[in-house]
Amino acid sequence: MLSDKELVQVSKLMSLALRHQPEVMGLSLDKEGWVEVQSLLSGLHSKGFLVDKEQLELLVATNSKKRFAFNEDHTRIRASQGHSLEVDLQLEPKQPPALLFHGTAEKNRASILMQGLQKQSRQQVHLSSDRETARTVGSRHGRPIVLEVAAAAMQEKGYVFYRSANGVWLTDHVPAEYIVFPQ
Repeated sequence: MLSDKELVQVSKLMSLALRHQPEVMGLSLDKEGWVEVQSLLSGLHSKGFLVDKEQLELLVATNSKKRFAFNEDHTRIRASQGHSLEVDLQLEPKQPPALLFHGTAEKNRASILMQGLQKQSRQQVHLSSDRETARTVGSRHGRPIVLEVAAAAMQEKGYVFYRSANGVWLTDHVPAEYIVFPQ
């Protein structure tokens, strides 16, 4: 059985391979981001992590961020969102709540005031449905601030929102006029 430390390492390696650089484990994602579970396990073995299918199932089920998802028969796996690679997650547009939240570092305030929220190297901007999740995300980048996003108002103006398998809200861009900054 993998230790907690090894589980974290495996999760980070899977995030890298399934979201950004599949070649680090000799993988090839299909256009929807899927890879065969057996290929992923072989890739993990090649990196020294002797993970079996049962351990992988447990890792996916207990991952606090629900970063990964299996297909219906659990023969394929993919990252739920956060790709820098071009993949089609086949998400349907969804009606967002009135407010969504984005956690970032205080040091990003000035550029966000000017440009809004940009997707950067990701396919889309990531938004949370609660402040605490946003604060946790923001704290990874420095002193956190939580921005409120007027999602319903954006949708009324034609902006499209999606919700990933792990509950993260996605959109292509959030203009500054739809963002409320903390005082």
